[in-house]
Amino acid sequence: MAPAVTATLPVEVPAYKLRPVSKDAFPDGIRTSGQHPPLYEKLKSYEEFPEQITGSTVWKKEDYVDNPERWVHRFSKEEATELGAAADAFMASGTPLTGITKDNFQLPKMAGFLSAIRAELLNGKGFILFKDFPVQEWGNHKSAVAYMGLGTYLGYFISQNGRGHVLGHVKDLGEDPTQIDKVRIYRTNARQFFHADDSDIVGLLCVARALEGGESDIVSSHNVYNILHRERPDVLKTLISPIWYFDRKGETSQGEEGYIRTSIFYLEPDGQGRVYSKYTPSPSPSSIPPSPPKPTNTTTNPPISRWDPYYIRSLTRFSSAGLIPPLSPAQLEAADVLESVCLREALHMVLEVGDIQFLSNEHVFHARTAYKDHAPPAPRRHLMRLWLATPEGEGGWRLPFHDSGERKRGGVQVDDVAPVAPLDAE
Repeated sequence: MAPAVTATLPVEVPAYKLRPVSKDAFPDGIRTSGQHPPLYEKLKSYEEFPEQITGSTVWKKEDYVDNPERWVHRFSKEEATELGAAADAFMASGTPLTGITKDNFQLPKMAGFLSAIRAELLNGKGFILFKDFPVQEWGNHKSAVAYMGLGTYLGYFISQNGRGHVLGHVKDLGEDPTQIDKVRIYRTNARQFFHADDSDIVGLLCVARALEGGESDIVSSHNVYNILHRERPDVLKTLISPIWYFDRKGETSQGEEGYIRTSIFYLEPDGQGRVYSKYTPSPSPSSIPPSPPKPTNTTTNPPISRWDPYYIRSLTRFSSAGLIPPLSPAQLEAADVLESVCLREALHMVLEVGDIQFLSNEHVFHARTAYKDHAPPAPRRHLMRLWLATPEGEGGWRLPFHDSGERKRGGVQVDDVAPVAPLDAE
């Protein structure tokens, strides 16, 4: 039987977390925490959430679409030189790429600037687009080192899959996107619906573009929250309820279940009361007209969200076996409405070769269009991906999960699988 919605179940600590970390396997001495259910006793009811979120995390596409100077930074020649010198020094040291840290990737001139970028990602608009990263000049190896080194100034890199990839590769490997119970969509050329990843920050470095498509859309999940509260409070209440099951797609440690019960929007516990989003359902083709708006009060306390639609649509093997309930009509409608609001409010951008996009997963949803690659021998579309953690003790948001204070919270960790940083998709 599926657990009751109101049940408070104990969170079991995976066995691998009880074992000491080996620096032979984890060169920086820190292991990714992994995916976990929330602490259900810390989840809040719809009535406790704010009627409106205010502040810099709430933005509209009109704020930025004609103002690229507000969200685009071109690396200067001096900045590229500093990144390149740090990458050369790191490679000469012989340290494995999984051992890269701020201490062994020194950026004395850029450190202050990157600290400000980190603050803007966490508590401001939540995104930035860097341009003129010399990926073609440097090639994959040096580019990967410089990119990961840059990322250490924003957060701790964490594993993105069951194989321990801390440097991921978004690339079409010919896998079947309809096999959503097995296949991660980033390894296909299919459309990705609006979602948030299981990390605090996500980075994408464009190494090669597609022939057509593969373009990026982002949206403030706090703006989406406000719209839903005005137009469809019934949908927002469904998204806040801890009735959503997320598929772990077989990337589980010994003794763990293949799914997690959670919410889409959370209220930050024991902190500033901010709203955080954890989003992953895929909508069905439908069009749902909005309800009339109603007056709202305002608050500066925003919610949190994490969401990816493919991870709820792939759960039929569990619901058919009676382990979890199937998606209800209210949930199916909520997924449709959420996607439609994200689409109408999204800021569109095209990543060129040498661009790096960093986003907050706390209060920004992102999506990409389907794409078609160039015919061989031209390179396929290729983005290097980073998932970065920002623990609460270092300025990160407080999350209703038991690993909120861990340096490498979130991510995907299967038993003691060691981190690896491949230079291309595998």
